[in-house]
Amino acid sequence: MLCLKENKERKTKRQSHCPWWRLPAMLVVVLLLVAVAAMSCYTFSSRRSYGYNPSLVSKSNTFQLQFLQPKPKNETHFRHNFSSSSTTTKQPNNEIHFQYNFSSSSTTTKQTSTKSEAGSQTKVQSETRSPYHNWELFATDFQDMMSNFKIYVYPHVYTNMDMDPFARIFLPHPNPLNPKLGNYLSEHMFKLALLRSSLITKNPRHAHFFFLPFSINNLRNDARVRSEASIAEFVAKYTRSISRQFPFWNASAGADHFYVCCHSVGRDAASRDAELHNNAIQVTCSSSYFQKLYVTHKDVALPQVWPRPYDVPLNPPHARHRLVYFAGRIQNSRIRQELIALWGNDSSMDVFHQRPSFPYEEGFRRSKYCLHVRGYEVNSARVSDAIHYGCIPVILSNYYDLPFANVLDWSKFSVVFNNGEIPFLKKRLLSITKNGYLRMYRNLCQVRRHFVWHEKPRGFDSFHMTAYQLWLRRSVHRIS
Repeated sequence: MLCLKENKERKTKRQSHCPWWRLPAMLVVVLLLVAVAAMSCYTFSSRRSYGYNPSLVSKSNTFQLQFLQPKPKNETHFRHNFSSSSTTTKQPNNEIHFQYNFSSSSTTTKQTSTKSEAGSQTKVQSETRSPYHNWELFATDFQDMMSNFKIYVYPHVYTNMDMDPFARIFLPHPNPLNPKLGNYLSEHMFKLALLRSSLITKNPRHAHFFFLPFSINNLRNDARVRSEASIAEFVAKYTRSISRQFPFWNASAGADHFYVCCHSVGRDAASRDAELHNNAIQVTCSSSYFQKLYVTHKDVALPQVWPRPYDVPLNPPHARHRLVYFAGRIQNSRIRQELIALWGNDSSMDVFHQRPSFPYEEGFRRSKYCLHVRGYEVNSARVSDAIHYGCIPVILSNYYDLPFANVLDWSKFSVVFNNGEIPFLKKRLLSITKNGYLRMYRNLCQVRRHFVWHEKPRGFDSFHMTAYQLWLRRSVHRIS
């Protein structure tokens, strides 16, 4: 009896000293068993609703994956096809069909597309072929500009010539369409169009920008201030007088002011005034990334346009039997000299270093591609002349900040070469397919309206397109 009592006490003592970790371990084992059971049930039910359905796969040599998923009664059909083949499938009324086709089988598939899908695809195709980066965005913002944008012109533009000996420097040109103005037409036409536009405000408190109305071209033709140093000094003195007479310059340190020039001297006009150069916007034809006095994304590229009759009908593509046209001086341009040396005697190209035997304009009308080759400056009127006459511009001018480049996709209506690619000029142009050329020609016809000046601006002409560039730069903090 004593032995049995001792054995019972030892057994009770072992049970009272059971290790602490046994109970949690048992709970973990139970939870794992429950999870395994749940996964088994989920897999079984999934096979019923997400299973591989061999009856919906074509018997052709096609690798396809199809997943069937319950959906509302009004089904939508999504199909991603990575090949030229297609397969006829019938969809149950309660399924969304995702089909991935990687084959090259010739089996025919009848595909149903919604109107929104077709419209979206058409929109993508039109944007891909359009000469605009985003026409809808641009057109909407453009209308906003036309409704709200205001520019104040300093009163010197209205000065009487009898009262101010330098009035001619500020007044609009009396005959801006004079062919003798040549390269400087854009400078004068911008001022004239601005004064006749709806963007003008007489109240400077409502203005987004302030226009400094001096003309670099008129300064250049004035014997009193003709030299570059004298022009820079005149502009610096005028800027200082503006800052003393009016509070608007000092309110922004000139950041909401701009001036316009198309003469190469205009680039140096701001060199004597740090705020004018660093803060004010230069709207200029000489828009080169390489020039130290042109600040990209602050300054604005102005199209250089010659006075040309706008109503001249274009030669259609089939009437353009010459591949390339260029005529220009080569004295100040190593690139032009290389061009003449390589292609001056090519029978399919009209490349001249002097005036051709036929009218200058005729070369644009009868050629498919017209070269703009950098001379003393990156810019010239040949780009706008090519666009005007329906000839695809071929741009050989490194560092050229092309006009309206944030709106227009120049690759859709022009060909841009690096200066070092002149030896490959003909090969590259001949590699452009007929359809590719026709697309560029159609796009060129669309953008012609942006490279035309009107005395009273209208539509999307050069004035409004340039004003839009200012509109995009209107966010300026002023000192109240």
